[in-house]
Amino acid sequence: MRAMPEGESHPPEPIFGGLNRKVPEPKPFHGVERRRNPAVVRHEPVAEGNEVAVFHELGKALTSSLQLDQVLRTIMEKINEVLRPDTWSLLLMDTEKQELYFEIATGEGSDALKDVRIKLGQGIAGWVAQTGEVVVVPDTRTDSRFFSQVDEKTKMQTRSIVAVPVRFRDQCLGVIELINCVGDAGFSPRELALLEALADYAAIAIENARHVQRIHELTITDDCTSLYNARHLNFMLDTEIYRSHRYSYEFSLIFIDLDHFKSVNDTHGHLMGSKLLGEIGNVIKDNCRLIDFAFRYGGDEFVLLLPQTSKENACRVAKRLHALIRGTTWLKDVGLNVHVTSSVGVASYPVDSADKAGLLHLADEAMYLVKNTTRDRVAAANTGVLPQS
Repeated sequence: MRAMPEGESHPPEPIFGGLNRKVPEPKPFHGVERRRNPAVVRHEPVAEGNEVAVFHELGKALTSSLQLDQVLRTIMEKINEVLRPDTWSLLLMDTEKQELYFEIATGEGSDALKDVRIKLGQGIAGWVAQTGEVVVVPDTRTDSRFFSQVDEKTKMQTRSIVAVPVRFRDQCLGVIELINCVGDAGFSPRELALLEALADYAAIAIENARHVQRIHELTITDDCTSLYNARHLNFMLDTEIYRSHRYSYEFSLIFIDLDHFKSVNDTHGHLMGSKLLGEIGNVIKDNCRLIDFAFRYGGDEFVLLLPQTSKENACRVAKRLHALIRGTTWLKDVGLNVHVTSSVGVASYPVDSADKAGLLHLADEAMYLVKNTTRDRVAAANTGVLPQS
């Protein structure tokens, strides 16, 4: 888990999720809208053979790749080929903020949509996300839901909108919008059915990606602390050594070992010991920068990887975390009021070592220098125990 610098707030990352709440009965609006397969007449339906080819290609895309972006782009390209709107977009739901954001957008003004957020119930897309209904609006001038601020951003003119929800079971994951694709003859039932089917493919792709992401997180995350685990530390060290070598960056490792942690388990039990590790992990994570990585290395040991950080600055961070652990009262919510100290070691790339094994060894060795002598201090590789601030 990445942690934050002081003074920065953690922007919630978009979460693919659903709406699990009852929505009020919508008021009637102008425009054509149905839940499924509305009887909207158009004289030039999509060729049936074309549909078969589209679904065949989408099926291959879903089974050949777990890359969400790649599959979604394939789906949206097929929408573009078959239905030929002026522009189209896929908006995904940020469930924490209850807002839609533009995951994919085409057209001249698409770059202006990167930071646009649409609240649940706002505009055509927000209304579709809230109600789960398909909407066809042949003329946006007659529909009070139309959100003109998007046109102001893109400098485009939206004359008509077709919007369908991207749903998985009872969850709304997003909305597909087609702009200016409703002609004089309307939007045919076959075209709308095809668009809804494509939205279903998009929902499957998003849900598959969510499951893959969860599985990946389980393989690299420590259950007790929700920090990354030692396996992921090895991977990230390889990555950071490559990056730092290529761009001539420094980076540092901080090893933290809790002093006399066994006495906490012996006195209060292993359940409270695990709870203490979780509390300390959260504090470490919350007091680092966004670009840093925090790991539980094993037992009562924690490791911080600090990209683009000199040894001098890493020692400052290590002293600050050491003082924070020492000065905090832990397990207060269960009435135990535990105090612990830590032994801390620092090593840096490339001044101490230019390879992974050497860095790990030196940071661990510096930590054990403290643990086997004074405890409750900070030491740096090739420097020794640092003076107390």
